[in-house]
Amino acid sequence: LERTPPELASDIVDKGMVMTGGGALLHGLNTLLEEETELPVHIADDAISCVAMGTGKALTMINVLQGSRSISRKATG
Repeated sequence: LERTPPELASDIVDKGMVMTGGGALLHGLNTLLEEETELPVHIADDAISCVAMGTGKALTMINVLQGSRSISRKATG
């Protein structure tokens, strides 16, 4: 949080963080994180699927994420 841009940090402080993936389902981890960070911690409704869905969305934007370089250019060198 110390290295987070101020506009994002204020959102995290106000709204907390959302845990996704299998680790989010570890019993008591959300409570431990709340106690350690003093921030609200929420578990996504479908924590397991969130990771796959987010990866799929990121792949549809891969050119943007790579600074608009095409995948084929990267693959061919």
